[in-house]
Amino acid sequence: MWKRNKIRFNFFLLIITVFIFQGVCFSQTTIYGSIKDNSNNLYSVSVILKDSLSHAIIAYTYSDNKGNYTIKTNDKGKYNLVFSALGYASKTVPIILNATKNEIQIDVVLKEKLESLDEVIIQADLPISIKKDTIAFKTKYFTTGTEQTVEELLKRIPGIQIDSDGAIKVGNQEIEKLMVDGDDLFEKGYKILSKNMPAYPIEEVEVLNNYSNNRLLKGVEESDKVALNLKLNEKSKRIWFGNIETSIGNDNFYQFKGNLMNFGKKNKYYFFTNLNSIGYNAIGDIQNLIRPFRLNQPASIGDNQSVNSLLNLSASNLNFKQSRTNFNNAELVSLNAIFNPTEKLKIKTLGFFNWDETDFYRNSINFVAVDNINYTNTEDYHLQNKKRIAFGKLDFIYNISKTKMLEATTKYNNGNFNDSSNLVFNGNTTIENLQHQNTLLDQKISYTNKFKDKTVFLLTGRFIDEKTPQHYSINQFYYPVLFPALSTANNVSEQNINHMQFTGINAHLLDRKENGHLLEIQLGNEFRKDKLATTFSILEDDLVLEQPNNYKNQTSYQVNNLYFKSKYRLKINSFEVIGKVDVHQLFNSLENNNKASNQNPFFINPSLGLDWKINEKNKITTSYSYNTTNAKILDVFSNFAFTGYRSFTKGTGGFNQLHVSSAVLNYQLGNWSDRFFANTFILYSKDHDFFSTNTILSQNHTQSEKIVIKNKEFITVNSNLDYYFKFISSNLKLDVAFTKSEFKNSVNNQDLRHVNSNSYNYGLELRSGFKGVFNYHIGTKWTNTEIETTINNSFTNNVSFLDLSFVFNNNLDFKLQTERYYFGNLQADKNYYFLDLDASYKLIENKLTLGLTGKNLFNTKSFKSFSISDIGSSTTEYRLLPRFILLKLEYRF
Repeated sequence: MWKRNKIRFNFFLLIITVFIFQGVCFSQTTIYGSIKDNSNNLYSVSVILKDSLSHAIIAYTYSDNKGNYTIKTNDKGKYNLVFSALGYASKTVPIILNATKNEIQIDVVLKEKLESLDEVIIQADLPISIKKDTIAFKTKYFTTGTEQTVEELLKRIPGIQIDSDGAIKVGNQEIEKLMVDGDDLFEKGYKILSKNMPAYPIEEVEVLNNYSNNRLLKGVEESDKVALNLKLNEKSKRIWFGNIETSIGNDNFYQFKGNLMNFGKKNKYYFFTNLNSIGYNAIGDIQNLIRPFRLNQPASIGDNQSVNSLLNLSASNLNFKQSRTNFNNAELVSLNAIFNPTEKLKIKTLGFFNWDETDFYRNSINFVAVDNINYTNTEDYHLQNKKRIAFGKLDFIYNISKTKMLEATTKYNNGNFNDSSNLVFNGNTTIENLQHQNTLLDQKISYTNKFKDKTVFLLTGRFIDEKTPQHYSINQFYYPVLFPALSTANNVSEQNINHMQFTGINAHLLDRKENGHLLEIQLGNEFRKDKLATTFSILEDDLVLEQPNNYKNQTSYQVNNLYFKSKYRLKINSFEVIGKVDVHQLFNSLENNNKASNQNPFFINPSLGLDWKINEKNKITTSYSYNTTNAKILDVFSNFAFTGYRSFTKGTGGFNQLHVSSAVLNYQLGNWSDRFFANTFILYSKDHDFFSTNTILSQNHTQSEKIVIKNKEFITVNSNLDYYFKFISSNLKLDVAFTKSEFKNSVNNQDLRHVNSNSYNYGLELRSGFKGVFNYHIGTKWTNTEIETTINNSFTNNVSFLDLSFVFNNNLDFKLQTERYYFGNLQADKNYYFLDLDASYKLIENKLTLGLTGKNLFNTKSFKSFSISDIGSSTTEYRLLPRFILLKLEYRF
């Protein structure tokens, strides 16, 4: 088997090598030269390479401060090189590109263009413009006018990708934020904006490279972050405007959404609402709004602090559109505003309210076959989730001066959840109920002082208080083997209290040297206190028979982390060497069921990296790191806790620090805005010790205990390629990935088992960019997974799609979306097909639009999937939303 895996792995490496070799070997032509007027060099002159027939833009650049420019292209044929600058007459130079010349020099002299008018306003209206780190796209050149939301608009912009979950990426990198006219409301929760804000007011999309969240860090920190800024057209500024859309369909399906906006220079307001029962998630992952996570960035102290709950009743994560299985009744309201009471003070307010009731249905057959243990469990599962979430955020940004700034953020979240399931387990009717809350108070304040041109000091403090109490009950008693004396028991319950407090302070100095080197020093202290209390009760009707001591936890865990971090980036020509050393002194205190212990570990986390910019098109990044991490509260509690209707889990009962080494190699060919772009990423990590499990299996229950084991290995290789075919005006995207994991665990107190998991993913997409009536988007993705241990399992799945778009005229458009799912290990019904449509007709231009939406038109009622693990396999059937058709009416005001 290893030989077969080795062959496959070598095959994937061969494919990746071919991708890279193909990109390197493209016959590339470099066009360069100088631009002058009669006496001086001209800078910021627009240089555009256009097709001589279609006038399509092939490449573009701007002249530098010395009047020099360079354009590189792989195209061959007849083209025009167009030079444009304000105050000068444009100049067009015909050019022929062929394989015989790799370099072409074209020097030009532009003549001044004089106008004898009282007032002369010269405006250059280009589809794409570049200014330093900003690339601006005029939306009218890339859209068809059928785009309803910002998300649909961004899909049309070259180089911007939208994942199935709504994540926005520029190239392969997710954006930092999505702003409107330079102001940000939602941070990492930007999906709320992209999924709801209408597209028609957007005039320009700006891609901000090397973005800094703190304006005083621009040009000082080493940033590879990307952000987007939506610029509105003039008629949408300083006025109240918006839209209302209502949709009514069969079987009580409906959707109502509205947007009300006013974007002025001093104040901005954005209010929106969405109510629907069609399975649509209008907010994305709400945790990105409540807890925006930024790793290793200035002033990000505390971003990785949250409470993890023991119990969770939620729908399964499927390789499938969530909207097809999400029987919902959602209500969402968000009220957002930005005020500028003075030139120095900016106040941001955000209010978010979400009510939702969802239903989820599945039937499953689970086969377990480990050593001498063989059994089959069946589940008929109906889950209902009810939630109410209220979230508020208040930001103060006070610009003390041009070089000093004070920022303060206060967040409060209150969530109430009532989850219940009607479960038939092996023929026994079972009712689960989980009532839980989440209360979060988060306060952060940050002071920034740029006391030199390239030297910045930040001081950040943060306090977090979070509580997640849970009450869980089940009306069956499946554990007579564990508690044989309680023969009359007929139900159980668990009461959990999980409370976390975090306090931290961080001082951060960034010093950019004249030669480009960057020194970073941090000194800080983080204190976290966790309290975990669990009580498992065995009942007969309402009478508590016993609360077993071995299933009860009273745990208090405190960690004080005093640290010093240093980082130096050394620039040597095209090389950058990055050395980093983090020193940690921890003071751990643990009390488990009235038994107290202390520990004061000291450790150093070093890392070394190398960035090599071979040229403008070839970049290599590599790094090695050694990290020691401290155990969390859910790792250290000592007795069993209830984590599901048939599962119990317990921690190690003591302190642990885990050690891992990792190496990363990334090769990038081209840039995301180029016609050709390829990227290969390789990650290898070795856990010198890690948390694994010793699991006791039986048909009615499982007990899992965390254990620390040596040596776990993981490797992943991912390569993707983007190429634009001009002759068919389409973009090709190829993805290949391989992942291998080796670890150990124990089942039923037996010797450690070696578990090998291999996964292969490969797929392609082709998307057109025609300006005519018709456009298409077609793609397919294959997934193959193998798990080898005392048993061997594998499966192969495929997802394919074809989307067609027709824009017949300015008033009528039509979209078709088709999907095919294939599950190779199913005995029958391996293929599932779906068809959706959207059509709209403008009754009154820019005012009133009539629409028709159809989902699941083939009326596929359910689908089955197959999954594997190291102890067996599962076949699961999911119920789908039935076919529905909505009649939509949208009014803009």
